[in-house]
Amino acid sequence: MLFKNKKTKRVDEDQYELLKNAEARIRQKRRLYYHFVIFLIGSVFLIIVNKILKYGEQYNWFVWAITFWAFLFVIHFFNVFVTNRFMGKEWERTQREKLIMKQKERIARLEKDVEQEFLNSDLGKTE
Repeated sequence: MLFKNKKTKRVDEDQYELLKNAEARIRQKRRLYYHFVIFLIGSVFLIIVNKILKYGEQYNWFVWAITFWAFLFVIHFFNVFVTNRFMGKEWERTQREKLIMKQKERIARLEKDVEQEFLNSDLGKTE
């Protein structure tokens, strides 16, 4: 009883990959939410600096700064929620498999060419 066999859980490779993908996805979303909160706080700060502290009061520069920052946030949002669906891990896997198949085909073609060249050179020597 003192030295019981401890059962270790083995995670299947597919499950491990799914777990890693899920963790990466959660990290992406968390960073997007942080970006959004910082965007809101930063926007309020820029408005306060321009309007209340009267820095560059003659011109509403905060509008341009917030617009640029909003554009960057939209790109980040698009990357997390749209691009990742179309070009996510599954897309990478299929592209990788396609490239591997192309490489295998090229190697097979080169091996065939080398064999053919070797046979042709052997026939030339025997004649």
